[in-house]
Amino acid sequence: MKILSIILSVIALGLIIFNFTKVDFNAPFKGESMIAVITIVASLCVILMMAILRISKRIEQKVKERQ
Repeated sequence: MKILSIILSVIALGLIIFNFTKVDFNAPFKGESMIAVITIVASLCVILMMAILRISKRIEQKVKERQ
């Protein structure tokens, strides 16, 4: 599970970098730039969710060790 979350985070980071090059900063909410901005936000959400998953798994492991 840990490896999968890291791989997904790296892919999301790659998508952020790629789509950042597609954004037209003069008109970021028009045409293809809007799609790039949406994809950047979605990728950031994926990275956040993977971080939450890793933290929750660590908490679950610590709870199991106590019992």
